[in-house]
Order: sequence, then structure tokens, then C-alpha cells
Amino acid sequence: MEKPRFGRERKPKFKYILIIIGIILLILFFMYGYYKKSLGPVSKENRQTINIEIPSGSSTRKIGDILYNKDLINNQAIFQFQAKIMKEDDNLKAGNYRLNQSMNLKTIIHELTKGGTSADNTITFTIPEGYELRQIGERLAKDDIVDLDTFTDLAESKTNFEDKFTFLQEIPKDQSLEGYLFPSTYEVYKAADEREIINKMLARFEKIYNDQIKDKIDELDLDLNEIVTMASLVEREARKEGERALIAGVYYNRLDIDMKLQCDATVQYALGKRKDRLFTSDLKVDSPYNTYLHHGLPIGPISSVGEASIKAALYPEDSDYLYYVAKDDGSHIFTETFEEHKKAKKEALNY
Repeated sequence: MEKPRFGRERKPKFKYILIIIGIILLILFFMYGYYKKSLGPVSKENRQTINIEIPSGSSTRKIGDILYNKDLINNQAIFQFQAKIMKEDDNLKAGNYRLNQSMNLKTIIHELTKGGTSADNTITFTIPEGYELRQIGERLAKDDIVDLDTFTDLAESKTNFEDKFTFLQEIPKDQSLEGYLFPSTYEVYKAADEREIINKMLARFEKIYNDQIKDKIDELDLDLNEIVTMASLVEREARKEGERALIAGVYYNRLDIDMKLQCDATVQYALGKRKDRLFTSDLKVDSPYNTYLHHGLPIGPISSVGEASIKAALYPEDSDYLYYVAKDDGSHIFTETFEEHKKAKKEALNY
């Protein structure tokens, strides 16, 4: 009688067990991969602001639905699970929020614990284009948003912020943030300190830098600081939108032939005050910003710069003009020769 072959009977069962374990491990692997992916941003590159409102009394599930419908998270259930793991599911607050698709799930949850914006806990301020650093500080201090001394001390050195904003590493080490606090309207928490406010303004410039300047620098014979400096001259001199690129072109033409820029706005910056009329003595002020004394661009920007002036510095209008003179309506007469310029000055006076 043949003996039972127990070893052969066990092998198929063991094989099936291994297959089942393998399937389970494979499922767990894919589930973990999906979980990790769901923790990440919907789109790393898209930083466009999306406004959402979380109604009072909203459950974590309801908040997850709102975020998912706004395409801010990858999965509602994982949002709820992650909020619970972070022990923040009971700390999510109602209100209006400004989020974007580049935020990961943990960042979004953290933002929702701060409390949404409202007239009760936020303040709005506007920095006009062409404002100097001192003017920005004075305006914010006047509205009791910052302490002027603290704001000035922080803004006087770019090293205070270059770890967070790498574009600042491209400008001279001893330079202030003049020209890099982007002029715009901002909404901040009333409790925001001076560093937070500066961070917000630098972040707005960083977006312009990434979207418009970064890839264009390689095509120009200028570095970042020179581009922003050129833009600041345009910002201070141009009054008509259509003339910005033309004014930039005049300055580039002068640089090409090593002609002094003779920009009045640089003298005003050197004087530390803006005057309706400059005298001959003003043009002699001893300063590296005085383009009546020194060739080339000044050593740094002379004001905050808006997007239009940055575009003008990046894409100047091609012409043979070397001179321009302002008329009372803010427009300019552009000329190629000094003789034409003298006639234009007389014409501008009689305008």
C-alpha cells in the first residue's frame, strides 16, 4: 500500500497562501502610494488663488467636500483622515480663505486652523507703484500696521530674507529690499508682524520673477538687480502707460554708447526727497545714485516697481531716441539729437 505523500499535499496550500499574501501586500502598496499622492498638492505649479468660504458649523466631511469641489484636494476621505491624525479635525475654523493648488494637504489643514479672513481680524493696505522703501514704511506706520523702526531695520538688509527667497541671493549682499517689495493691495491678519508683511510682499515679487524675469535674464546682458533698477527708473519717469517701453529704450540706447543717463528721479532719490523742480546745485549731489555725475545705472533700484515697468525693462521699444522731455500732461517729447532736444524743451514749456 502506497504511503500518503503529505509534503505534496501541503505545497499547493502553501502556494495559495503566498499568493494571497502577495496580493494583500500589493494592494497595501498601491493604497499607500495613493495615500501619499493624496497628501501632495493637486498641482505643484498652479499658485493661482482660489477663494473658498467655510460656513459656520461645517463638519470635517463638509469642509472636505468644499475643498474637493474647488479642486484643492485629491480625496475627501483622506482629508478627513489626515485632519484626524494631525488632531486638527476639531480645530478647523469657519471663514473665507485664499488657497491654491500648489498647497499640500497638511498646509491646507494648517491654514484652516488659523481662522478665515473677515473684517474683524484682517486689515487691507495698498502700496502704490513707485513708492520708495521709506515711503512704504511711513505709510504702514501711519496706519498702525507696523513699527517703523522694526520695519526699516528688517528691510534695510536683504540677508534677513534670502534664505526663504532665493532670488535675493542674486543681488548684492549689502543691498536693501528697495525695489523688491512689490506694490499692490494686500490683506493681512491684524496680528501680522513686520516680517510677515515683508514676506507677503516679497512673495508677490517672487511670482513676477518666476513668471516673467527668470527665463528672460539669460537673453539680456543684465542681471536681476540691473533689470529691477532699470524698471525703477521707468516707474519714476513714465506717466503714460504707452511710453514706458520707449523710455526704457532711451536709457538702453544711452548705456550702449556710455552716455550718462541723467535721470532726474535718481537725483531726487539721492537727495532723499522729491522736488517738482531740480536746480543745478541738486544735480551735483554726491551719491552713487546720481546719474548726472556717474555713468551707467545707479547701484540699485530707486523705488518699488510694478509689472508694467518690469515688462518695459525686459522688452524696451527699439528706437534711435537719446532724449526726452516731459510736458505738463505727463507725456514726453522724444528726440534723437541734442539740438532737437533743446527745441523740444522750448515746445514743452509752451505746451
